Amino acid sequence: MDQATTPRIRTVALLGAAGAGKTTLVEELLHQAGVLTRPGRVEDGSTVSDHEPEEVARGISLGLGVAPFRWRAPDGDYDVTLLDTPGSPDFVGACDAAVSAADLALVVVSAVDGVQAGTHAAWRTASDAGLPVIVVVTKEDKARADFRHVVADLRAAFGDGFVPLELPLGEESAFTGVADVLTEEGLAYDADGHHHSEPLPADVVDEEHRLHDEVTEEIVAHDDEQLERYLSGDVPSAAELERTLAHEVRDREAFPVLVVSGVTGVGVDRLADLLCELAPSPADRTSRVLAGDTVVEVAADPDGPLLVHAFRTLADPFVGQVTLLRVLSGTLRPGDRLVNTTTRTEERIPGLFRLRGKEHVPVDTVPAGHVAAVAKLTGTPSGSLLADRTGPGASMTAVPPRTRPPVYALALEPLTQSDDDRLSAALTRLVAEDTTLTVDRSTDRTILRGLGDTHLAVALERLARVFGVHVRTSPVPVGYRETIRKPVEAEGKVKKQSGGHGQYAVVQLRVSPAPHGSGFEFVDKVVGGAIPRGYLPAVQKGVVEAMEHGGPHGYPVVDLRVEVYDGKSHSVDSSDMAFRTAAATGVREALAAAGTVVLEPICHVSVVVPTAAQGDVMSDLSSRRGRITATASLDDGTVRIEASVPEAELSRYALDLRSLTGGRAELTVTPDRFEVCPDHLVPA
Repeated sequence: MDQATTPRIRTVALLGAAGAGKTTLVEELLHQAGVLTRPGRVEDGSTVSDHEPEEVARGISLGLGVAPFRWRAPDGDYDVTLLDTPGSPDFVGACDAAVSAADLALVVVSAVDGVQAGTHAAWRTASDAGLPVIVVVTKEDKARADFRHVVADLRAAFGDGFVPLELPLGEESAFTGVADVLTEEGLAYDADGHHHSEPLPADVVDEEHRLHDEVTEEIVAHDDEQLERYLSGDVPSAAELERTLAHEVRDREAFPVLVVSGVTGVGVDRLADLLCELAPSPADRTSRVLAGDTVVEVAADPDGPLLVHAFRTLADPFVGQVTLLRVLSGTLRPGDRLVNTTTRTEERIPGLFRLRGKEHVPVDTVPAGHVAAVAKLTGTPSGSLLADRTGPGASMTAVPPRTRPPVYALALEPLTQSDDDRLSAALTRLVAEDTTLTVDRSTDRTILRGLGDTHLAVALERLARVFGVHVRTSPVPVGYRETIRKPVEAEGKVKKQSGGHGQYAVVQLRVSPAPHGSGFEFVDKVVGGAIPRGYLPAVQKGVVEAMEHGGPHGYPVVDLRVEVYDGKSHSVDSSDMAFRTAAATGVREALAAAGTVVLEPICHVSVVVPTAAQGDVMSDLSSRRGRITATASLDDGTVRIEASVPEAELSRYALDLRSLTGGRAELTVTPDRFEVCPDHLVPA
């Protein structure tokens, strides 16, 4: 595949709500570029982007789809790479990866559904990454399509700066063309998605002319020279306005709005033209990396020192790990030896290729600005940099991606010994592919955490299909603990005679509660050598083992002060094992005599929601035994609610919150402390 020069490269991340039409739009763009003889259909599972079995089965995008093509615009050929992302909030990690490699976000909005929760998430993702934005309104051919209402919704939701460059000619089934606002001409489309110019219909002439004046004023307002000319009566040409608008798009001062149908092809060729004309190239934007704690700007110079960003890894069942790369500087070639600046692993670059769905298109070189792929870079996780060992990039690292804290978890149990043997390595590869997954092995169970139930379901399906590891799942058990109710004295004794060496040890203990969160305090108060000092470490070990084994309710014991103050030993029959056993027995006797209270883990919950949902969310948290600790109004019309909530009430909270707020909530849950669990809620 031929590589365009850096100024002729366009790398575009498609963002938007689930069902907005992103994947269908990609298919029609590939079709009109001549890559496909006919576009695939999401319903048939035949699209380029959604080729994984899990995507075909569900009919939605679940990962990052890559679709490069060449496009002949009015001023020449361009190399366009589309990064198609999922709309589900469970798979937002793919959106983060896409925007880290893109120069423009194409925010896709359905003309039928308008601005949705997924649109807000897409806008936030692009804004946080500092990406320029073009908005494309899709599904204009569907029933209830309303382009003008969508534009009004965009302005109400995200403020000013939206510049409609088109008006639809007809709507719903009558959508057959677009009015070009800058040139004030009509573009009518045939059945093949090709357009020709024709006079504007009488019913849109006045609206189009009024919009032309508004858009012209909006564009020239950001350019002092053009504004002065415009005020003096010299109206800039359409070409001049487009050049000015391209600068405003790059600087996020303007957000063009276009209208298309991905099914009929109306407006799609013009969308491709405008992506080439208005979107910035890598030459227009620098990449940001870290040199220590300092942010450094890297220019996309094909002749500069080689620096490569590995922005996403994929698990391929045939070739193993595939790493998606963007060359930030220099030119990458097969055979290059680079060092991973994070892991310090040296990597040799094998054959390079560009992904188009599941197709591998070989390339010989990858100059700065291009996106490509390579297999078998086992020491290069997502989000790391590759550089010449002796070059300036060797001391640089990638800017960390936005953190997406896991909010849903399942406990995993391998089905067979073979599954158990391979589970750890398979989970490591899954997490390398999707950094929003985390594995928790802090207890005797393997816990997989992610962003939702669908997120984990897909991960487990891939675990079985790609890695051949099968597990059964269960809810994550709540990490209850116990502590003693009151101070008590107890004796632990071991006395066994068997003809030879016996076992003898007596330990006198005072056991009492310690402050919450203090853990365990062991105090030596033995005097007179009643217990030889060499046995005291064994006594302490026995106490710890008894605490870990659990109290009367079966939960690990915490916050305990154990004072050993007396005991007895035998010159022949005493041993470390005897004192260890006696100490454990004494602790169990103390817990049984004094009784215990069960402690439940309390989490700090932070929820950011639209102000309109504040009351519902606070009421729901209260119903979960939550205590609201703070609320704060934010500048974007949302409110942050902070609360302390028992972990036992949060197992499905992420899913319930999504339903309660229509997907408009941002949730963070972090462990905080333990508190006494009410007796009537202690699990039997």
